Amino acid sequence: MSHQDELARADRFAFGENWARFLASVDENRIATAEESLRSMLGVSSLAGKSFVDVGSGSGLFSLAARRLGATVTSFDYDPASVACTAELKRRYFPGDVQWTVREGSVLDPVFLATIGRFDIVYSWGVLHHTGRMWEALANVRSLVKPDGLLFIAIYNDQGRASRYWHAVKKLYNRTPPPLRFTVLAPAFVRLWGPTFARGLLRGRPFKVWQNYASDRGMSPWRDVVDWVGGYPFEVAKPEEIFEFFRRAGFDLRRMKTCGGGLGCNEFVFLLKASPDAPQT
Repeated sequence: MSHQDELARADRFAFGENWARFLASVDENRIATAEESLRSMLGVSSLAGKSFVDVGSGSGLFSLAARRLGATVTSFDYDPASVACTAELKRRYFPGDVQWTVREGSVLDPVFLATIGRFDIVYSWGVLHHTGRMWEALANVRSLVKPDGLLFIAIYNDQGRASRYWHAVKKLYNRTPPPLRFTVLAPAFVRLWGPTFARGLLRGRPFKVWQNYASDRGMSPWRDVVDWVGGYPFEVAKPEEIFEFFRRAGFDLRRMKTCGGGLGCNEFVFLLKASPDAPQT
C-alpha cells in the first residue's frame, strides 16, 4: 500500500487534525516539560552537537524540545496536517532555522528513509503501533540509528483481552460518521477517566489529576483521550517482545519505563552497539 493509499484509508484516524487543535495549548510550561521528559529518559542534560530525528512528529512538540536542547533536528510525518503542525511550531520558535528540517514521509518507505541518513538519537513516541505494520516500522527505524546512537520508542502495551476490546472501539470510532462519533467517544471517556474522577471526588479534589496531567510529557488530557479512542490502526506488544526484537539486532536496553501491565505505552531507550553481536534481521 502506497503512502497516498494509506492517507486515503477511511478507517485511519486523522492524527494531524487532532494535533492542530492541540497547538493552541502549547506554551512555555508544556515545552519545558517535554524537554525534561527527553533529558530524563535519555539520561542527558543537553543535546548539543547531536543529530535527532522525530519519526512521526505529530504536533512537533518534541522536535521543538530537542531543538531547544541543542540538537540538529529532522522531523517527519506521513500526515500532511501533522507536518503542518510541526512546521508551525518551527515558525513560531525557530523561524528560518537551518538546523531544523521538517519533511513529509513515511517510516514504511525505505526509499524515503535512505534520503535522511542516520542519527545520534532516533525518537518515535506512540507512533509505530499506528502504522498498520508495526514490526516492519520497528525494523525500519533501526536503520536510522548511528553506531553508539540511541533509539527512544514508546509502544502500546499488550493487555490481552483489554487490547482486543480497545481495538474494536477504535475501529468502530473511525467507521462512525464524524457527527456521531461522540456516541463512541463519550462512553470511552467515562471508562478512561471515570474511576480517576471518582477517586478524586472522595479526596475532595476530583479534577486534580486532570489539572496536573501535563506534568509528565506536556501533553493535553483531552487531546490524548481523542487520540487514544481514535488511534487506529492499533497494534500492541509485550515489553519482552520489544526487548528481544532489538537485542537480536545488536541493541542494548539502557532504560525502560513500563505502564505496569495496564493501559498505555511502555517506553524504551536502546543503544546501538558500535560492533553488534549479531547482524540486523
